[in-house]
Amino acid sequence: MKHWIKRSLFGFAGLAVVAGSIAGCAGHRHGWSGNSAEFRAKMVERVGSKLELDANQKQKLTVLAEKMQAQREAMRGAGGSGDPRSQFKALFAGNKLDQAGAARLVDEKTAAVRAGSPEIIAAAADFYDNLNAAQQQKVRDFMERGGRRWN
Repeated sequence: MKHWIKRSLFGFAGLAVVAGSIAGCAGHRHGWSGNSAEFRAKMVERVGSKLELDANQKQKLTVLAEKMQAQREAMRGAGGSGDPRSQFKALFAGNKLDQAGAARLVDEKTAAVRAGSPEIIAAAADFYDNLNAAQQQKVRDFMERGGRRWN
């Protein structure tokens, strides 16, 4: 297979994953009122109680949550309209797939990820590295279950 075809297929697959993830997160509210600061505070409290975090660890988790929220907003804002579903649907609006638009959307979303990733990685490392061994094991167990339920 030619290099440009592989690259295009990987790019389109990446776009589909990014768009699907954002769309899934956008529709997955479970009673969330839309106030991101309130949601972050509840998440930090819930995770904090499950991991038995001290004040310093909760502060590091709050920083991580804020960085992740900023990254989500950058992803939504990349590409102009801010609505990932409409951006993705617009690619299929005509009788042919808007390949240039798809490539542009992939470039914009990957640039947003690339720009915000170092801060998120640093915040995640700062949080995780400050957990004790038992807390780290709880995080690994949670991830092993696919991010479902702390029990």
